[in-house]
Amino acid sequence: MVTAGGTSGATDHQAAPDPASVRGSGMGGGVVPGLFDPPEAMRPTLLGSRGAVVGGHPITTQVALDVLAAGGTAIDAGVAAAIASNVVQPDMANFGGIAPILVRTAGCDEVMSVGGVGVWGREASIDGFLARHGARMPLGPPVAITPGAPGAYLETLARFGTWTFRDVAAPAIALATDGFPVDQRLAHTLNLMVGGAPWETTKRVYQPHGRALTVGDRLVQADLGRLLATLADAERGHADRVAGIAQVRRCFSTGDIAERLAAEVTAGGGWMTTEDLAADVTEVAVAPTRTVAGWQLATTSTWTQGPIVLQALGILEGLDLGAPGSARWLHAVVEALKLAFSERERAYGDPAVPGPDGRLVDVAALLADEHLAGLRGRIGDRALPNLPTMPSPRSTTYLCVVDGDGNAFSCAPSDTIDGAPLIDGLGIFCSPRGVQSRLVPGHPNALAPGKRPCITPAPALALGPAAADVTGDATFDRRVWAFGCPGGDVIVQAMVQTFLLMTRTQRSPQEAVEAPRVAGFSYPGGFHPHPVADGVVFAEDRIPAAVRDELAARGHDVRVWPAYEFDAGSVQLALDVVDPGPEGRVLAAAADPRRSAYAGAR
Repeated sequence: MVTAGGTSGATDHQAAPDPASVRGSGMGGGVVPGLFDPPEAMRPTLLGSRGAVVGGHPITTQVALDVLAAGGTAIDAGVAAAIASNVVQPDMANFGGIAPILVRTAGCDEVMSVGGVGVWGREASIDGFLARHGARMPLGPPVAITPGAPGAYLETLARFGTWTFRDVAAPAIALATDGFPVDQRLAHTLNLMVGGAPWETTKRVYQPHGRALTVGDRLVQADLGRLLATLADAERGHADRVAGIAQVRRCFSTGDIAERLAAEVTAGGGWMTTEDLAADVTEVAVAPTRTVAGWQLATTSTWTQGPIVLQALGILEGLDLGAPGSARWLHAVVEALKLAFSERERAYGDPAVPGPDGRLVDVAALLADEHLAGLRGRIGDRALPNLPTMPSPRSTTYLCVVDGDGNAFSCAPSDTIDGAPLIDGLGIFCSPRGVQSRLVPGHPNALAPGKRPCITPAPALALGPAAADVTGDATFDRRVWAFGCPGGDVIVQAMVQTFLLMTRTQRSPQEAVEAPRVAGFSYPGGFHPHPVADGVVFAEDRIPAAVRDELAARGHDVRVWPAYEFDAGSVQLALDVVDPGPEGRVLAAAADPRRSAYAGAR
């Protein structure tokens, strides 16, 4: 007979069966093109009910899944994965660096922000910096601020978690001590970042054989493993979990570790004392929020660029964007982000430190309906000039975890290995994130003693409305959505575009994170020397040429990125795909293929 795949003893006059009766590649055999839908994305959207995880590296995702399997919550799993990211992604994050965090605990209507970024030493000043280093900021100790990540991990675990520090740190300790095989991407980025760095302490760890690491080499970070083990040992002897975690904090911020950190920074031309380290407090506060597309969307405050997401989406809510991916859609996105970045330049800074006028940053005013309506009114058919709200005249990783109870963790560990030298015996460096401060007196983000720089990493976390069952007899928990992205100034731009696709179209989570992107640069960059481009918009080449040409006709200076460009960011998200109900949650995880992000669900 004739089959869909060919002939077998058939005569030419025999008719083929009706294709509708052939079931494709199942047990019925045969192939009928088009019978099965093609994949909607390069990777599948993963679904689970007990937990959804997306880490910046497959190993961090597995760490989080293992914690969930062992009975930990999303917060326990998130802290464990974040600490592990400092081991398996040393090119993107460091335990001595930063880690802004957002947390939602099951059943809670508030999202809490944990301030995982340190401060300038109390002896630092613009005049002192200019006298010592001139108007250019060198990397390394001169721009060191107190490490923010350790305090953020410990404060989050103590307040919102259930595990001990030694339990959440155990995977990272094993990975650092025993090592792990280097993959292609890590080998490449370490070669780029370490090869040209002047620091021998760093090269001894990341070029242990006097050469660049290659695929399959085992990366052992013995000093980092010993540091984490020392911190875990400090917890022993405390029957009370929270008291034990507090002792870990003291072990890091006082004594020998603090003395070595302060000595290294001071010897390298920076400003830090043991008193600075001991006095640094991790801020925990209700995160700023705005309701967008029915979601109560929260970001970190103006010590990050997070509120750009809230401002840009608030501006776009009042606009007809046309078809997704059209020139009209992309023009509006670029212009809303241009306005929000102009707001960053005009007003963003540490909200806990008064500005030159003696006033604190008014975050509520930045997010007010009337203010955003005024910004929205500036958008027309043509590209706005740079910094339209002003008076005229690097990278990161990210991870998120949502569990079956509705606990959620959203975190952006950061500080890249080319930013500062490793400290012998500690295996970490001191956060060089001061490079995001300004040397301009009166600027809202100006360097000042005890002040946080406005950093680019900015996690987000959103809550949906409460859900009721069909009979109205019961009310269930709210939907939860954690998401974020690495990528410097592109972080919030990629997040805004993904949020729009998720809320204004029927795209699946994986389709939304894979969709082609644009990124504008009509504002001073977040890192010294804060370069600015005039009207430049990068567009991935998957955006049709006709659309790019129309953007150019509207006044944008369009440059083309290749498909799935690394610098276009890597959006990662975990969320409820339907309202929670009597049978629990249905959680989705989606990982951007532009980087090493990996999703998991169970």
